[in-house]
Amino acid sequence: MSVLAIGLNHQTAPLKIREQFAWASDQIKNHLGDFRSQFGEKSEATVLSTCNRTEIYCAIEPDQVEGTQRWFANLGGAQANLLDSHGYTLEHESAARHAFRVASGLDSMVLGEPQILGQLKNAVQTSREAGFLGTTLNQLFERSFSIAKRVRSSTEIGSHSISMAAAAVRLASQLFEDLSDTQVLFVGAGEMIELCMTHFAAKNPKKMCLANRNLAKGQEVAAKFKAQAFALSEIPERLHEFDVVISCTASTLPLIGLGAVESALKKRKNTPMFMLDLAVPRDIEPQVEELRNVFLYTVDHLSKIVQSGRENRMAAVSKAEGIIDEGVHGFLSWLNTREDVPLIQRLHQKTDQWRELEIAKAKKMIAKGEDIHQILEMLSKGLTQKLIHGAMAELHSKDHEVRDKAQYAIEHFFLQGCKRHLLDS
Repeated sequence: MSVLAIGLNHQTAPLKIREQFAWASDQIKNHLGDFRSQFGEKSEATVLSTCNRTEIYCAIEPDQVEGTQRWFANLGGAQANLLDSHGYTLEHESAARHAFRVASGLDSMVLGEPQILGQLKNAVQTSREAGFLGTTLNQLFERSFSIAKRVRSSTEIGSHSISMAAAAVRLASQLFEDLSDTQVLFVGAGEMIELCMTHFAAKNPKKMCLANRNLAKGQEVAAKFKAQAFALSEIPERLHEFDVVISCTASTLPLIGLGAVESALKKRKNTPMFMLDLAVPRDIEPQVEELRNVFLYTVDHLSKIVQSGRENRMAAVSKAEGIIDEGVHGFLSWLNTREDVPLIQRLHQKTDQWRELEIAKAKKMIAKGEDIHQILEMLSKGLTQKLIHGAMAELHSKDHEVRDKAQYAIEHFFLQGCKRHLLDS
């Protein structure tokens, strides 16, 4: 089986392209089913889709690599050659290294951030529950989680880092000198919104509100920060109240349109608004960026801010890469051993057949009362003749290349191998 990682992320593709490949959880299950139907019951697959990346990790037959690339590109409504310029296809060692780096936070926009590990674990669990996780990918991800734990416990990869939530506050502070004089709206009730609310709450804004499709869930999250909650449908009527808007939902369509923002600006008499869209696909229509007095940022705009302090963590990165190197070597050793299993099984079956034949002959001789020493002699010669018969036949081949290979094999497996065995014993 070939271990493969195909995808695109914040380093290789702009937000506009990543949006095409952003899949909700129900879509992922459907995609996994389609993958299995196309690539066979023995195929394995796990899809990881976040705001910064969409990737499929799979175990497939070697001749299915190109087909998998086309399958992945088609799901994003793109041509397969899009991956040449905006994506990546990694096999075996490169795929394992990538998985380990992703789990450890080394491939994240925020170096060393811990959220990606939880997202990867959720993706693996989804695949496992749907029956698409087999022995190979299970081994890959279990090792990924173990390596990520080692990296976080034995390096300072997460120190000096600026989270996306902290970067959001820093960016808003560039427009509003005093955030305690602002009113803030959060759209969504997921983990990222909670993190953002935590950081903004520390600045004591005048008012914080949360809008969510599921009002009960919204009220639950809002209560943690003594904020108000209301339904998404109320956003157009209330948008003018807020100086800062932070949105991050799993919606496949924009929730805040150009018309709603234009109307809000009129009611605000063009008082500036700061808007941060952390969702992929975007929650706020991109055209809003063209409006005067609206400062709209996306997840990609935060990249420069979160990179600060990265140089202070280079020693930790070097140490983490060393841990990952060990992990890659271990996984490849396991994978190579696993690939040899069918051959080893066939070898054992063949030698068992030879042994059973010779034992059957020996039992017949014993039943006839023949001399035990002659029986043992016959048994040992019969087994050794069967073991070397194939090699001797190749050695007498008329094909010069075949004879050369046979000579090497005999020297390597029989003569040198036996010598080492005798010395060890």
